[in-house]
Amino acid sequence: MPHHTAAKLLKPLIARLLLPLAVAASLGLFFTGRARGLDLELLVSGSAVCILLVAMLLERWLPFAGHWNQSQHDSGTDLFSAAVLLALLDPLLKYLSPLVVVALYQWLDLSGLYSKVLGQAPFALQLLLVTLMLEFCRYWVHRWHHSQQWLWLLHAMHHSSQRLYALNNFRFHPLNYLLLFMLSTLPLMLLGVPAELLLGYLALTLPVVMLQHANIDLRSGVLNYLFSTNELHRWHHSANAAEANCNYGHALIIWDQLFGTFKYQPGGSNLPTTVGLFSSSSQNYPVTASYLAQLRLMYGLRCC
Repeated sequence: MPHHTAAKLLKPLIARLLLPLAVAASLGLFFTGRARGLDLELLVSGSAVCILLVAMLLERWLPFAGHWNQSQHDSGTDLFSAAVLLALLDPLLKYLSPLVVVALYQWLDLSGLYSKVLGQAPFALQLLLVTLMLEFCRYWVHRWHHSQQWLWLLHAMHHSSQRLYALNNFRFHPLNYLLLFMLSTLPLMLLGVPAELLLGYLALTLPVVMLQHANIDLRSGVLNYLFSTNELHRWHHSANAAEANCNYGHALIIWDQLFGTFKYQPGGSNLPTTVGLFSSSSQNYPVTASYLAQLRLMYGLRCC
């Protein structure tokens, strides 16, 4: 079979199957590792990294928007931000959050509440309920970052990129990242949710998040009504406020559907006119600024 014919057949398959295969592979590794007593954190993290690398390769072969593959002198900022989050902030949260939970037990001991209510339920049901709770919290935290100006000053950094590609998934102000953790994951830790359930949540959602900003022409079909796919997330990054105030879901989109913030165009291009900050913000915000300069700029940003 000629190379171009094989590619022509393969691209539609990848466009439709990449997301479900990534989620299935991640969950499969998690449940297999759990049954065999393997290191779940390593399995979940490893599968997420593999999915991210695959996404970065496919951006060159199956791009959604060719011009988004052209550097805008922003990859250094995104790489630096990824290093801060993954090599510094995540490890700090991993080791300090249990200490915070133990310290808070002196005033607020809720650790037995989860085991009393859900501890005897099947693991799959527990995972479903924990996923819904975490996604509910993350939906509202994200939405508040768009409706409260003092929170927007942190979150605007994530929206400052004028293109969408896999790496700018990690462009986050550290305080934005910290607040998201404190208002979603930490409360569940206080309730006594087991670590393996939190890792199960990551096994389900990280594949979605790794593909969410990817510049790949995915066609996820009916899964767009369940997951916060890159087809949906592009609208959220629109520079047009009428288009952008939607699709706040972290990895699932069901809370957007329930609260009226869901936007999808089946069969359409799902391409906003432009992506980035609204004009009231972008004129005061040089998107090519370094990572440290962007952290400082947040506090002088005039917006909306």
